[in-house]
Amino acid sequence: MNSPMVDKSTFLEVDQQEEILFIKLNRPEKRNAINDALILALEAVFSTIPAGVKCAILHGEGPHFSAGLDLSELRERSVVEGLHHSRMWHRALDRIQFGTVPVVAVLQGACVGGGLEIAAACHIRVAEQTTFYALPEGQRGIFVGGGASVRLPKLIGMARMADMMFTGRVIQAEEGVPMGFSQYLVEEGAGLAKGIELAKRIAQNAEMTNYALMHVLPRIADLGQSEGLLLESMMAAIAQSSPEAKQRLSDFLEGRAKKVGE
Repeated sequence: MNSPMVDKSTFLEVDQQEEILFIKLNRPEKRNAINDALILALEAVFSTIPAGVKCAILHGEGPHFSAGLDLSELRERSVVEGLHHSRMWHRALDRIQFGTVPVVAVLQGACVGGGLEIAAACHIRVAEQTTFYALPEGQRGIFVGGGASVRLPKLIGMARMADMMFTGRVIQAEEGVPMGFSQYLVEEGAGLAKGIELAKRIAQNAEMTNYALMHVLPRIADLGQSEGLLLESMMAAIAQSSPEAKQRLSDFLEGRAKKVGE
């Protein structure tokens, strides 16, 4: 059953359809450029996910996901003000990456600067053929401040990120898949349908499994091998002891669940 559209700000639209929450960047006349109001609206949405939602889809209105920071609203800041502004972005995007539900980003057109930082905080990225990626901060005399230096090297490698900032290199959608920018590539206009397909599949997972993939797996990846293996063992023991996991294993062993590839 669909819920009515909720306006979190003039730049963001939210709509719940059964187990999926749709969050849409809604500044198409600005190529969904990001200002403080939009970032704070994203933080508010991902801090208050409605009951019953099991997966979220983040997408953009119009031909672009997001062209990055709205430079028309960029003002001069002191060092301390700049630090606090960057930390505000970190806090908001942490609500996406380490929130309560997995997030699928559907990308098209520009996924640039701050837009790429938002996409990198999501768990799955679906790119339409029109998508392109860039980090123009290097040519504008500034540095990334929304988490790209932490999240993006884990997706594409430090050397590729440095190349983009050193040279202004633009990565096209097809090239971006093997690099790690997205996990899926679809035709123009097919991104949202693919995102919904994936979100429905993710929503069927055990809640503990999705939690582990969102909160535990990234932390294991940041640990040394011995510490990571210990945390893996602890998470595996917790997950397999849940009633839902026991029922799912029973269903599989007794032929009531699909086999891999079916």
